[in-house]
Amino acid sequence: MEKQRPGVGVGVIVIKDGKVLLQRRTSSHGDGTWCFSGGHLEFNESIEDCAKREALEESGVTIKNLRFVNITNDIFKEEKKHYITIFMVSDWESGEAKIREPDKITGMGWFEWNDLPKPLFLPIQNLIKMGYNPFEKE
Repeated sequence: MEKQRPGVGVGVIVIKDGKVLLQRRTSSHGDGTWCFSGGHLEFNESIEDCAKREALEESGVTIKNLRFVNITNDIFKEEKKHYITIFMVSDWESGEAKIREPDKITGMGWFEWNDLPKPLFLPIQNLIKMGYNPFEKE
């Protein structure tokens, strides 16, 4: 029997005008929750390239000043899934945010950090529990 191992996800926090870009998921896990752009890290892909690719594929925006935030250990008990999520933060560079994958995303918008929509995707809940705030200086 093959051992199950966690998947690796990358989430990218895109900042523009003091707000972050979020999208509402429609997928096998986290359906109906709000999350950042992101997805699976592909084989031989850098974390930075994954973040840039996912932001462009999902929302049509290009990003700059990409930097590492933290890692969360996310166990989705009901769905029997386990992910390690690598969070990156970036600045918006260009493009108008719009839903480009309607089969995966049902809503999108820019939100203030202290007024995020609910419910939030589990990895974001875990990141916030760690005390992260992209608008506080490190």
